[in-house]
Amino acid sequence: MKLVSYAYRGRVSIGKLVGAQVIDLPSSDRQLPATMLELLQGGAALMDRARAVASETAVTVPLADVRLLAPVPNPSKFLAIGMNYAKHVKESIDLGFKMPEAQVWFNKQVSCINGPFDPVHIPFVSEQLDYEVELCVVIGKRCRHVKAEDARSVIAGYMVTNDFTVRDWQLRSPTMTIGKSFNTTGPIGPWLVTDDEIADPHALPMRLIVNGEVRQQDTTGSMVANAFQQIEHLSAAFTLEPGDLIATGTPSGVAIAMKPPVWLKVGDVVRAEIDQLGFIENRIVAEPT
Repeated sequence: MKLVSYAYRGRVSIGKLVGAQVIDLPSSDRQLPATMLELLQGGAALMDRARAVASETAVTVPLADVRLLAPVPNPSKFLAIGMNYAKHVKESIDLGFKMPEAQVWFNKQVSCINGPFDPVHIPFVSEQLDYEVELCVVIGKRCRHVKAEDARSVIAGYMVTNDFTVRDWQLRSPTMTIGKSFNTTGPIGPWLVTDDEIADPHALPMRLIVNGEVRQQDTTGSMVANAFQQIEHLSAAFTLEPGDLIATGTPSGVAIAMKPPVWLKVGDVVRAEIDQLGFIENRIVAEPT
């Protein structure tokens, strides 16, 4: 399934995408919840119920008429790994970063979450706005101490994310959290593609395009620690909850590595795309007063 959160005529709901139509899940089956987090928390039983909703009897809305929202707008965690693609590790070392001895993790505060096609702000306090296309894993089951070989059993699905980063604020702190968490800098979507739709999440071509120019291009198979190994590492430390988001790293080609750096500016259009998952596209705007 492709699951969406959306707004239509002043109402916010969740649905599944079938062709060019969005099936409104709670309107089509009153046993289904109105939010994505509740659907994920309901586990396999609710997901199977959502799959069973048939187009012929469902309440539908044309996709062209809805505003797609962040599929999971209120997770308990938004976690992200740094320096996890081989070529990105090299360009980071060239910039003065140290070679990581283990997986490097930071939080993106959930207040940064943004819609897949909503504008992203250049903040008042910086001009160093950068981009990072990433595969986003969505956890579907409360879990702890998950082995890598069992990790798919706790994954609800996958999305595209762009880990927009305010670089000077990132570099001021070893935790990186503030520079990774400015408002609007965590767009996700355009929909949640359930795990059963993806044969191999580590074989997906991905790219990042600014104003029509390809800046990043790689496949998810180039991860140093793959998504399953990331889940094993994280769940050894703490419980992962349904709806938690894991941004799995970005390939080379970020703006800070260009000579000189080419920061995003007002008016730029940034498109992050991953084959089989779709794309998100955000226009860069000045932070509103």
